[in-house]
Amino acid sequence: MTTESPAPPGRIDTAALRQRYRAERDKRLRPDGNDQYLRLTGELAYYLDDPYTPRTERAPLTDHRTVVCIGGGFAGLVVGARLREAGVDVRIVEKGGDFGGTWYWNRYPGAMCDTAAMVYVPLLEETGHMPTEKYVHGPEILAHCRRIGEQFGLYDDALFHTEVSGLRWDESESRWLIETNRGDRLTAQFVVLGAGLLHVPKLPGIPGLTSFRGHTFHTSRWDYDYTGGDATGARMDKLSDKRVGIIGTGATAVQCVPHLATAARELYVFQRTPSSVDVRNNHPIDPDWFAEIATPGWQQRWLENFTHNQTGQPATEDLVQDGWTEIARRMWGKIATLPAEHRNPAGMLAVLEESDFEKMEEIRARTDEVVLDPDTAQKLKAWYRQLCKRPCFHDEYLQSFNLRNTHLVDTDGKGVERITETGVVVAGQEYELDCIIYASGFEVGTPFTRRSGFDLTGRGGQALSSYWADGMRSLHGIHVHGFPNVFVVQPFQGANLISNVPHNIVDSAKTITTIVRHTLDRGFGAVEVTKDAEAAWLELLATGPGGTIGGPDCTPGYYNNEGQELGANQWLPRGYPYGASAYFSYIDTWRRAGAFEGLEFSR
Repeated sequence: MTTESPAPPGRIDTAALRQRYRAERDKRLRPDGNDQYLRLTGELAYYLDDPYTPRTERAPLTDHRTVVCIGGGFAGLVVGARLREAGVDVRIVEKGGDFGGTWYWNRYPGAMCDTAAMVYVPLLEETGHMPTEKYVHGPEILAHCRRIGEQFGLYDDALFHTEVSGLRWDESESRWLIETNRGDRLTAQFVVLGAGLLHVPKLPGIPGLTSFRGHTFHTSRWDYDYTGGDATGARMDKLSDKRVGIIGTGATAVQCVPHLATAARELYVFQRTPSSVDVRNNHPIDPDWFAEIATPGWQQRWLENFTHNQTGQPATEDLVQDGWTEIARRMWGKIATLPAEHRNPAGMLAVLEESDFEKMEEIRARTDEVVLDPDTAQKLKAWYRQLCKRPCFHDEYLQSFNLRNTHLVDTDGKGVERITETGVVVAGQEYELDCIIYASGFEVGTPFTRRSGFDLTGRGGQALSSYWADGMRSLHGIHVHGFPNVFVVQPFQGANLISNVPHNIVDSAKTITTIVRHTLDRGFGAVEVTKDAEAAWLELLATGPGGTIGGPDCTPGYYNNEGQELGANQWLPRGYPYGASAYFSYIDTWRRAGAFEGLEFSR
């Protein structure tokens, strides 16, 4: 039998790291995948109540609009704004009580964007808004969503607290029939599906979850009446005598735990998998600096620069200079040092792994530097590659565990054992609590029609759920054969997932507006991708890399479909094979040509 020699001082023992990563992954793998989470229906439906805006009763509507956008988050707002600029009437239907989407629901203390605001917050140039910080907080993002709605007149026709329950194509009239839970029977020539990825909260399927007799809520429905304080950061003074437990240690918990730690009498943070937490280094935006850079076209230049830097395309500078572009700089810098004969897939993967190992060692070393208790520090270390789960950047989260009232309850990958009437049980020990907060996130890997809450019936009675039963099929991620005059706004099958989804949204809005305007100007009644063009697009996508972010060897999470085979989601990770920047260049040329190759227009 042979044994591996220990790595020399200062060298990373890659074999040992791979073994540790594999062991940490294996202990967290579950056969139920996404099914481990509970849908908020039946007795759990009260978790979906809107605590922020009272519902206003109104009579059902039966009218027609040129375009109906389903979803009032970034997707609906940006597409709606562009359509209004193009002189097209548009109505937004939104299940929340106002615009904002994810940012309407996520009002937990400390909520902020984790991509720099200059590229994350859309339509800054069009509205003339300067972000106050490099990473702005939730209230500012929500206020900006309202600003877009007001500036572009999107409030005039919006239907809030309204959920679409059915969509059916009327072949004889070339229009969509739209039904809602408010009894509306609307019609529209075009429909934009802009519900987004992060809006259906989920709960962990922990035994006894409904038995707890204390107070509970999900982070996307923060109960400030119970906690005190508000979304702007006011102290949650009503927790000063409360024992609070939070289940989940992803990006949401990383942001809200510091606020809970300074407010609660005792805080218990229940952890199945630690997040990687790097330096954030947030700071105010200097108005003089902003005035210098905010010249015409500035935000588009920043979007392109961010994407170039992330995807290794030539860029003379890094305008954004955040944690995301730093990850990319390290990776692509390593590749640039490879001799020409080693610049092949195997060689590139090897140096990417080396770069990742180095970075994660730095992040784990930072944990040792910040967290005073060595045992707690060890349990807060992330043993996986940085892009296996959403990387986090924060300057107060790790520090919270230095407070005497804040306790990390690490479950060693097993999760919470059960919930009782009085608390949470981990490894046989019960932690008595007054309040449980679920920081368990939103549904991501579930079918589109489940997340949207409705199905579409297209030509010949074909249901979208049936057409996509074996996976999503589209052209550019926007057009679906058999579903004329429908546009899907989401990141897949186009540029695909970059760390700044608003870039995808902004670009899709340009495409949708161009096609709607062309259809109307030429007097067409319908536009639809041909079956051959859709098939050709999928064939092109198949020539590029597939798989999930980080790959199947990653610890389970929504990035890799909870460690399960993709199944019907197999086509979601497929993007333009030449990269995101190349896709944006390609689609811009496609739009400008005006022929809209692959689409078929009819009267």
